[in-house]
Amino acid sequence: MGEDKTKMEDREWRMESDHPDHPPSSILHPRISSLVSPSESAASVATPTATSLATLLSRHVLRDGELVILLLKPSAWFILLSSLRFIAIDIIVISAIFVFDIDDKMHLQKLPIVEAGVFIAAGRLMWAMLQWVSRLYVLTDLRILRVGGVFNVNIFDCPLRKVARTRLLMITRERILGLGSIEIIPLDENSLEGIWQTIAGPRQVHEQVVAAINKAKQGGACA
Repeated sequence: MGEDKTKMEDREWRMESDHPDHPPSSILHPRISSLVSPSESAASVATPTATSLATLLSRHVLRDGELVILLLKPSAWFILLSSLRFIAIDIIVISAIFVFDIDDKMHLQKLPIVEAGVFIAAGRLMWAMLQWVSRLYVLTDLRILRVGGVFNVNIFDCPLRKVARTRLLMITRERILGLGSIEIIPLDENSLEGIWQTIAGPRQVHEQVVAAINKAKQGGACA
């Protein structure tokens, strides 16, 4: 019974390609489009192996016959970069406390204050790590998606034919590390915009996203 169940799940995860020259792709081993060279595609983050996330995609997100072109996670730098502002404020507040009590008139115990500041900063980093673990960016031949959420799964889902435009965003701290973000703007002005945040090799990934969108709008499928 357990073996049959495993076979059924394997069949659910596998998305067969109609083209005989291309190997079949699956959630755990998506077929990467040949629009970028192997060296460029290596810039993308390694495919996550979390079974629960793969199950979510195969059973509740992806459709039958839908071909996965890209399956990415944010760069691990996301954990630090998304926490920088909070940590900076934390340091400023602690420093201000010491500056105002420079003459030790308030007789504050400095060690507990420093420990509290470190604990708060560590908590923010832990939250960012949970966000990173739960976040996934998916490009198929039909749609572009962002899956995330620590406690509740939040899915941004936009058909490629309904994407108005995309923008490559590279703020200074990301550019220094060779990272960037891709903003997805739907045709429907009432729809929320999506963003693939802090990804490695942003220019190559953006080129592949644009090519997939153009292909879908021309009525073809990404190969």
